[in-house]
Amino acid sequence: MSLLELKNVSKVYGRLHALDHVNVKVEQGEWLSIMGPSGSGKSTMMNIIGALDKATEGEILLDGIDISKKSAKALTDIRRDKIGLIFQQFHLVSYLTAVENVMLAQYYHSVPDEKEALEALERVGLLDRAKHYPSQLSGGEQQRVCVARALINYPEIILADEPTGNLDEANEEIVVELFRKLHEEGTTLVVVTHNPEVAEVAQRTIVLRNGRVDHEKINENFTGKLKHITLQ
Repeated sequence: MSLLELKNVSKVYGRLHALDHVNVKVEQGEWLSIMGPSGSGKSTMMNIIGALDKATEGEILLDGIDISKKSAKALTDIRRDKIGLIFQQFHLVSYLTAVENVMLAQYYHSVPDEKEALEALERVGLLDRAKHYPSQLSGGEQQRVCVARALINYPEIILADEPTGNLDEANEEIVVELFRKLHEEGTTLVVVTHNPEVAEVAQRTIVLRNGRVDHEKINENFTGKLKHITLQ
């Protein structure tokens, strides 16, 4: 059974079909990239998968459960318990330190635990920046805090929407390397990106066009790397 499956999923706004009968499967432990031009339906698809929005029709099966007809409260619980979200915009709370921003995700899931939050920051190479505020962190460091925040509740799937879109090349490589390590640990990753180089490090890429899956590509030489880097 696939971890995630979209069955004939459509999202309609008036006459606009943002998604038009999309069928996609994501296996447990797979790394999938989603590409497509602006307006192709990438973000709409990500919002529906991430339980941030509802499809107009179709089924969204997450770990065998159809979440497409769930209530708003139930979707909140699903996001909290099963999904780790990473965005292009960091959405960090400016008056909280890095470790407190990570602990905030714990607050909505169970009980904040500073030790666990520090361990999550250590996984992304930011233990020494734990007490810094977002304004004291570079863009790459802020995105790595977001990765730690997404990991803290041990989600079944990580969804990342343009996670390197605001980063320079060096920090892009660091974030991709983090994804590679997560994938090695068995994490399921779904990453929306405009960057072909970032897309090509995944195992598989699907390309959306006009709300439909135009084609998909298997990366025969999958390594998960842009190039080798080591987090300090």
